[in-house]
Amino acid sequence: MLNALEVFTTVVVGLMVGVELSVAFVINPILNALPEDSGQLGRAHGGRMLGAVMPVWYIGSLALVAVWAVAGWHRDGAGLAATAGALLILSVIMSLLLLVPINNRGKTWTPENRPADWKQQMNRWDRFHYVRVAVIITAFTLLVAALA
Repeated sequence: MLNALEVFTTVVVGLMVGVELSVAFVINPILNALPEDSGQLGRAHGGRMLGAVMPVWYIGSLALVAVWAVAGWHRDGAGLAATAGALLILSVIMSLLLLVPINNRGKTWTPENRPADWKQQMNRWDRFHYVRVAVIITAFTLLVAALA
């Protein structure tokens, strides 16, 4: 049963990493290249959509990793899983303190009400997101190593 939990957890975290990589290196660059107001409108919609889904995914992933680390504490990979859990905690803290406030503003913007510095705010969100992606990639890598 523990093996199934480990594999399931790794898949869930891996899919989350894939979504966040896609946002950073595919979706946002596409949106940034769109003409006129299309990119800003796309980011606002993405902020609303992913802003509803990703908190559940992050917290669910963290919960799965915590159960893995506790239930498998007697196994060799438990330390790696616990470290991955600590990194996921860091990613949640980063999200709450750095990314969510910008996202909450951005998802309400339209071409008529957005602030003059909206592009700078989106660039700041992108920079924080790159760091968060690096953190969750590291957590995922530790989970994969813990499977061995």
